[in-house]
Amino acid sequence: MEPQRLMRLATVASTSVALTLVVAKAVAWVVTDSVSMLSSLVDTSLDLVGSLITFFAVRQALVPADADHRFGHGKAEALAGLVQAGFIAASGCALLFAVAERFNAPKQVQEEGVGLMISALALVLTICLVAFQRHVVRRTGSVAIGADMAHYGTDLVATLVTGVGLFISGFFDQPLIDSGIAGLVALYLMHGSWNVGRNSLDILMDRELPEEDRRRVEEIARRNPGVKDVHELRTRSGGLTRFIQLHIEVDRNLSLLSGHDIGRQVQGEIAKAFPGAEIILHVDPAPAS
Repeated sequence: MEPQRLMRLATVASTSVALTLVVAKAVAWVVTDSVSMLSSLVDTSLDLVGSLITFFAVRQALVPADADHRFGHGKAEALAGLVQAGFIAASGCALLFAVAERFNAPKQVQEEGVGLMISALALVLTICLVAFQRHVVRRTGSVAIGADMAHYGTDLVATLVTGVGLFISGFFDQPLIDSGIAGLVALYLMHGSWNVGRNSLDILMDRELPEEDRRRVEEIARRNPGVKDVHELRTRSGGLTRFIQLHIEVDRNLSLLSGHDIGRQVQGEIAKAFPGAEIILHVDPAPAS
């Protein structure tokens, strides 16, 4: 299946799962009056908002380059990731306030069996979704799908911890256990928001590709016997597209056509190593010896 179709399918799957889980966890929270279930509901509600943002961002990012956006629309993904990070951080803070209030006025969990059944359903659906999203990210490198996967990863942990917290709190008749679990989930949410936000900012600020990728580009260029030197290597990413710019030096006595052929060979080898990348290569005459 082509990357664009995989990405669209992943956004539909995440939105559908999030909507199902929001309804299920809302019912469980009303029935159990569990603050840890509330924390899990908040996390899943954020996932739904994030999935909707990703749904539209991915479609915008896949729009081909046009006269006003010569480098494409790939950064829409990073913008979506940054918005999602803000939502997660704000909700984590709000949840911490709710936990603090419950610590001051503890309430015992009710009907924990309902909460445990909902948690089990959420675990199964979330595990399946995260596995599919991981496959999509591996195939496409999508930042927005990766951010969405991070959300559901935290939701997976939150759901698991919530289920354990409900069982222990009910078994020992200790409401503070439920509140403590919710506090841990809130801190985990805020940690996830930091990772998502940092990755999104890296793209928006045109951070260089990983050092191993830069080394690989340079090694490919230097491997050509006609290349004397490589300099001014610049890289960045924008959604699905990686941008690579570099200068190569060739024998100054070569004809323009021969120098151009060497540049075309190097550009072709880099394109093989980085499929879909946009490569700008300048051919310079080597300094006189």
